[in-house]
Amino acid sequence: MQIDWLTVAAQVVNFLVLVWLLQRFLYRPITSAMARREERIETRLSEAKAARDKVEAEASRLREQQQALEASREEMLSEARQEADALRARLEDDIREEMEAKRSQWQAHLEDEREAFAARLRQRAGHQVIDIVGRVLEDYAGSDLAGQVAGTFADRLAALDADEREKLSAAASRAKGPARVESSVALKPAVRGQVTRAIHECIAQDIEVEYGEDDELLLGIRLTIGEQTVEWSAARFLHRLETTLDEVIQGSGRRPGGAPAAA
Repeated sequence: MQIDWLTVAAQVVNFLVLVWLLQRFLYRPITSAMARREERIETRLSEAKAARDKVEAEASRLREQQQALEASREEMLSEARQEADALRARLEDDIREEMEAKRSQWQAHLEDEREAFAARLRQRAGHQVIDIVGRVLEDYAGSDLAGQVAGTFADRLAALDADEREKLSAAASRAKGPARVESSVALKPAVRGQVTRAIHECIAQDIEVEYGEDDELLLGIRLTIGEQTVEWSAARFLHRLETTLDEVIQGSGRRPGGAPAAA
């Protein structure tokens, strides 16, 4: 059997052409498509891996934030509990101090009231004594005791110091009217003469003297010459005694620190 080399050559050429055609129009597009597909798959796999890594990182960050929030919440709760305990203790101390202050204030107020009541009681008792003395003196004002008071007035006028006597003498020299002598009751003529002689001898020899009555003068006599006045009376002494009594009572009602007790 003989081999037809021409046919073989033609078949080889046909095979080569077929291979080239397959390579050109089938295998290359298929391999290119497979390469592109593989590249797209690799890209998608890379993107998916990057997305997964991103999600995992975000999840890790969220877990860390949650853990931080939990720790912060616990810390804030602990601080809040500590602040609440401190506030409760401070409020309890404040309430205790306020109650102590109010109790001390109440005790001080009670003591003030007690001292004020005692002071008012002492003052009322003292004034009552002074009032009784005044009434007794009023009962004796119209008796011969008034004449004795006038005599005492004349003696005290003679016992005036030089300065007081000089003031009365100067007032008498400037006075345009008479000297005026006032008493609680009308003086008898003999008593008036005694007082007038004392005025002439001690103050001014030629000054006129007139007499009058003043109910406010209790067992006393008042001499007025111009702008100068000399007075001796039981009412004056009683008033001075009453003022002294008030000062003593108010002074006794003061606290050791110097603050007066509330009335």
